[in-house]
Amino acid sequence: MGKIVTFGEIMLRLAPNGYYRFFQDDQMQATFGGGEANVSVSLANYGMDSVYVTKLPKHAIGQAAVNSLRYFGVDTSHIARGGDRIGIYFLEKGASQRGSVCIYDRAHSAIQEASASDFDWDKIFEGADWFHFTGITPALGENLVNICLDACKAAHAHGVKISCDLNYRGKLWTREQAREAMTKLCEYVDVCISNEEDAKDVFGIEAEGSDITGGKLNTEGYKSVAKQLADRFGFEKVAITLRTSISANDNDWQGMLYDGKDYCFSKQYHLHIVDRVGGGDSFGGGLIYSLVNGYSTQDAIEFAVAASALKHSVEGDFNRVSVDEVKKLAGGDASGRVQR
Repeated sequence: MGKIVTFGEIMLRLAPNGYYRFFQDDQMQATFGGGEANVSVSLANYGMDSVYVTKLPKHAIGQAAVNSLRYFGVDTSHIARGGDRIGIYFLEKGASQRGSVCIYDRAHSAIQEASASDFDWDKIFEGADWFHFTGITPALGENLVNICLDACKAAHAHGVKISCDLNYRGKLWTREQAREAMTKLCEYVDVCISNEEDAKDVFGIEAEGSDITGGKLNTEGYKSVAKQLADRFGFEKVAITLRTSISANDNDWQGMLYDGKDYCFSKQYHLHIVDRVGGGDSFGGGLIYSLVNGYSTQDAIEFAVAASALKHSVEGDFNRVSVDEVKKLAGGDASGRVQR
């Protein structure tokens, strides 16, 4: 059982019930989520030794976030405690032609104000096989860029594979800031995860002939994107998710994995979405699981995309599915029939 370390921010998620708009009623559902935390939960559900690293305040809400991870068996022993607040995001789920809306309230969160001394990376990476982070974490501030760089250097020194989901967030930093920071960090990355927008936003690499808002994707163009990324940074593998958005509720979903030689595309799924948030993270969790366990390039991308397809049917950030459920879907059983 591989030991996978992830590092990032877990936030309190506040969302109206169902498809209500903000304050259409006077109740909100309170759960937790965040890119790397979502990956950790997926891996724990798959039976991996999943370790999540962040910084959280010592108060009851911070502890509730820790407990939400412990519920799934995630190792929280390296979470630093301190600071005054946990980041919050408000989610209004979209429906039909009305898109989802995320509003962030994360300034001055505990992790955003963390320092390098909060984390003993050499200790954290003892016995580790894999380290994962996303482009959201360094976007929180220059101190987080440096902490991520420390983590990558330590992981590299320990012989740990490193994956990064580019995950560009324009509300957190500019394209120029992202490019400068991610160029430094990607020197240490073995497996890069991107989508139809991130490679363009961060590195100016785009797939020709694609129109993401009009629902047109040119799969051939993504081969070029993957190769350009791999050639620029020496990535061992590049994974790209391909989403065709028909409406807020209905998407077509597919993925590609490039291993330096072959371009492997998964089967395509038509998704009727219950909750989209965390879909990319569930892809990352599935990809890491399959690669740590020695899956072929084709089998790895099939597992990752199937895992993510299932996440779109699950409420909340966390993907509450098992390896057997993912394998069943990846194997071709997409009927959704009642299991008795």
